[in-house]
Amino acid sequence: MRDLTLFMFIAGLVALGFKRPFLAVLAYVYIDMLAPQRLAYGFVAKLPLSMLSFLFVFGTWVLFDKKDGLRFSGRQMIFVLLLAWCAFTTANADFPVEAKTKWDWVWPTLVFAIFLPFTLFTRLRLEALMLFMVLSVGTVVIVGAIKTVLSGGGYGELNLMYSDNSGLGESSTIAAVAIALIPLIIFLMKRNTIFPPNDKRVKLFGLALIGACVLIPIGTQARTGLVCAAIVFILMLREVKRPFLYIFGALALGLVSVPFLPSAFTERMNTIQGYQGDQSASTRIAVWSWTIDYVAENPAGGGFLSYLQNKIMYETAASDSPDGNSQKIVDQGRAFHSAYFEMLGEQGYFGLALWMMLQIVGLWRMEVLLRRYRKGPTEHERWIADFAFAMQSAHIVMLIGALFAGIAFLSFSFFLVCMEIGIENVVRRQGARNSGAMANPKLAVAG
Repeated sequence: MRDLTLFMFIAGLVALGFKRPFLAVLAYVYIDMLAPQRLAYGFVAKLPLSMLSFLFVFGTWVLFDKKDGLRFSGRQMIFVLLLAWCAFTTANADFPVEAKTKWDWVWPTLVFAIFLPFTLFTRLRLEALMLFMVLSVGTVVIVGAIKTVLSGGGYGELNLMYSDNSGLGESSTIAAVAIALIPLIIFLMKRNTIFPPNDKRVKLFGLALIGACVLIPIGTQARTGLVCAAIVFILMLREVKRPFLYIFGALALGLVSVPFLPSAFTERMNTIQGYQGDQSASTRIAVWSWTIDYVAENPAGGGFLSYLQNKIMYETAASDSPDGNSQKIVDQGRAFHSAYFEMLGEQGYFGLALWMMLQIVGLWRMEVLLRRYRKGPTEHERWIADFAFAMQSAHIVMLIGALFAGIAFLSFSFFLVCMEIGIENVVRRQGARNSGAMANPKLAVAG
């Protein structure tokens, strides 16, 4: 029954894609983010949905979609360079066979990121993409939140619909992504034109989904989620009309909720204060140190999964040892547990520079739009400012989450970058339209 439901939903989106090509793009986003083939047990699990949907998206775009004002942005060129560099490091990887397993899903992600901005040139399309991203991740978030309320969750124990610990099924990843959804949900509640923004049902669902997002770090007990939640709290101070009331309300809610939090959650969050007594944190510090030394000798990196060759040793604090003595731990083949060190160890200095350039340019451009339009007199200008703020906030949250999770090639983050390119496409087209209307009185009358 589950397979049939998933198949019918995907088939419906595909059918609509023949009439409205952008719906095919949304179908790919849904498949790429939620990975319904991982949720299925029968014939859907055996279908190469990602490849088939991408071919369909590209075909419908070539044949049916509009291409007026097509522009290749600088960040798309960075994506091209990153794709080429990853291909080079994969061809020269320290572990060629293992590296190919990661390359097989990284290159389609990068190719789609290069392609996606070509389709994003209207407000409706940007809002539709954001809505699909929120609802796709929301499927996992809602399930996780319900299970958290019923069972309390647990680190590595909360069942998030997936049978393996990868993608949105990984605790730190879903914790960061769930918190990053909050600015997007607030924007959709406030500004979207797909559903009535003032409708009580929209607001009620939005508030409930925000609550579910907040529950995910509690259910997964991922410290990454707590740090990301603190960042969202700080970022929202920039936009709230009554900051002192906002701070007081947030603190009061936090104090009231503490007695209801699982003891395992509070104990795990307390380990943020120091890493010496926590084996997970100590391992990450040791791996990061190894990565720096490794890249100093291998500036181009070691290709995907180069961490398999690491051998690390670290010492735990004496106060946290059962016998009161410090202990030496030896481990090997430990993952980077950080997108920054993932890029550094696998793609070297050049790959990390390209990846960082995507992030920095995107944040800077959103800041430019935010400052330019936040006090605009028209609703469209205020929409641009609010969209830029939502993008920038979600992007910052993902970058903070990336400090502690190996999510350098997570499609959700790349979709954020693509939407940042898309909002600039919309602003540019609007500016060109206004300039044309001023130069041609007939256009001004027609507008």
